[in-house]
Amino acid sequence: MYTDTEGIVFRQIKTVNGRRMVLLFSRKYGKISAGTGISEKAKSKSALALRPFTYGRYELFKSRDSYHINGTEVIRSYYRIGEDVEKYLHCSYVLEFTEKLLQEEAPAPGIFSLILDFFDIMEKRTKKYASLILAYQVKVLQEAGSAPQVDRCVVCGDREEPVLFSIKDGGVICRKCSVNFPVMQNESLIYPVNFGIVKILRYILDKPLKSFENLALEDESQKKLCSIIKSYAAYHLDIGELKSESFLKENIR
Repeated sequence: MYTDTEGIVFRQIKTVNGRRMVLLFSRKYGKISAGTGISEKAKSKSALALRPFTYGRYELFKSRDSYHINGTEVIRSYYRIGEDVEKYLHCSYVLEFTEKLLQEEAPAPGIFSLILDFFDIMEKRTKKYASLILAYQVKVLQEAGSAPQVDRCVVCGDREEPVLFSIKDGGVICRKCSVNFPVMQNESLIYPVNFGIVKILRYILDKPLKSFENLALEDESQKKLCSIIKSYAAYHLDIGELKSESFLKENIR
């Protein structure tokens, strides 16, 4: 069956005889792996559309077990991302995080729109990349139906201001229920609520990603929230240490 779809290139792998496998996040079919014989060395628009951080239209041949890319067209290339090493590394982390979150051949149009919004903002951004990435991660968890509960206690449902955030229980815990959740010195699944982290999470969940073009969190709040979201994604979605994280740690000081 011949078909077409808009898509975002996550990555590509060289195989044999000049062929490549492209990991494509498509609007119509979700995350798919597709083979192609389009030359990487060609300077045609088709070759450009197979590069990471490219939003394009892809002509596919879809069989029962596989996809093949016959033709491509660039809709938008976020080439400026690749001109800044720090920005490139942060965006690579977002691609890898999103890849781990998505299921094979499961359309996710909401997440597709989110990542395009993220690229639009990131291409113009000049600082505090981690603040935008944090907002993206929270919004993508929300779109996937896996966001933490921050508007009421996950134990009793009370809307009293929380005192703890429990990774395992998936959200905030009120003072009354907190007596059953002692914060151990080496406990990584329970966090005291401080640095305004709950208010920040509520704000991010209530607003569209496009409204965070100038979001710049204070360092302490950002560090705490990054730790929480990383632990949350690892526990609930099995998204552990990502390869791109090591590159960030080595190259960003």
